[in-house]
Amino acid sequence: MFEKVKEGLGKVIEKISVRELSEKELDEVLWELQLVLLQNDVSLKVAEQIAWSVKEKLVGEKVRRFSDVRGMVREALREAILEVLESGGKIDLFGILEEKKRRREPLVMVFVGVNGTGKTTTIAKLAWLLQKKGYTCVLAAADTFRAGSIEQIEKHAKRLGVKLVKQSYHADAAAVAWDAVEHAKAKFINAVLVDTAGRMQTDRNLLEEMKKIVRVADPDLKVFVGDALTGNDAVEQAEKFNEAIGLDAIILTKVDADVRGGTALSVTYATRKPIIFVGVGQGYDDLEEFDPKWFADRIL
Repeated sequence: MFEKVKEGLGKVIEKISVRELSEKELDEVLWELQLVLLQNDVSLKVAEQIAWSVKEKLVGEKVRRFSDVRGMVREALREAILEVLESGGKIDLFGILEEKKRRREPLVMVFVGVNGTGKTTTIAKLAWLLQKKGYTCVLAAADTFRAGSIEQIEKHAKRLGVKLVKQSYHADAAAVAWDAVEHAKAKFINAVLVDTAGRMQTDRNLLEEMKKIVRVADPDLKVFVGDALTGNDAVEQAEKFNEAIGLDAIILTKVDADVRGGTALSVTYATRKPIIFVGVGQGYDDLEEFDPKWFADRIL
C-alpha cells in the first residue's frame, strides 16, 4: 500500500536532511517534492500547498536548533499532509446514528458515483458493519438503470439478512428510495442505505434523476464512492457530484491496491469533504474507518 509515494517522499526527506540548505536550495528540493506528489495522483494545488507548508515549517533557524533534522523534516511533511486531510472536517457517523435512534428516526444515506467503483459492494460492507455494531438497516435498490444491478444488491441483502426495497427495472428510482425510507420509519429501522445508478458525472439525464432521489429521500448524508486507483478522475467525479447535489462525505475503494495514495489528498482538498471509510479488500469486513493520522503515517 502506497509503495510508490513512500519511496519518492523518502528520497525527498533524505535530500533535505543531509545538510543545511539555503532557502534557494530548499526551494529546489521542494520542487522535487511537488513532482513526486504530482506523479502520485496529488493535484497541482495540493502539491503546491504541501510544499509551501513544509517550507514555512523548515525555513530559517528552526532547522539549526534540531539535531534530528530527518525527524523534523518528516514531521513537517506529516503535518502538511494532515492539514490537507483535515480540511474536509469530520463526521461522527455513529454519533449521528445514535442521535437519530434516540429520536426514533432512520439515518438516510444516499450513495453516488460512477460505474465500477464498487459502490454496491461498499453499501453491503457498511450494512455488515452497522449490524456488527447493533444497528438495523434496510437497503434500497434505486439503481433501476443498469442491467443486473437489482440482482447484485439482492444477493448482498440475502447474505446479510437485511430487507431490500426494490421495484422493476426502469421504475422511478426516487420512488424506490421513498419506499425504503417509509419502511424504515414504520419499522423503526436505524439506517436506510440507498444505492443509485452509477453514472458518469457528465450524464445530464442520470444526474437529474440523482437530484430527484435526493429531493425525495431527503438524506442525512450524501456519500460519494470513488476508486482510489483512478487518481485525478476520481477528483473530477467528486467535484461534479458535489456541484450537483452537495456531498457530505467520501468513501474510497481499492485503497489496499493503491501504490500512490494521492487520491485521498486531492479529493479531500477539492471537495472540502471528509473521507469516512476506505475499502481495503473484497470481504464484508474490509471496510475501515478513515483516520488521517493513519494515512499520513503510512505514506511516510
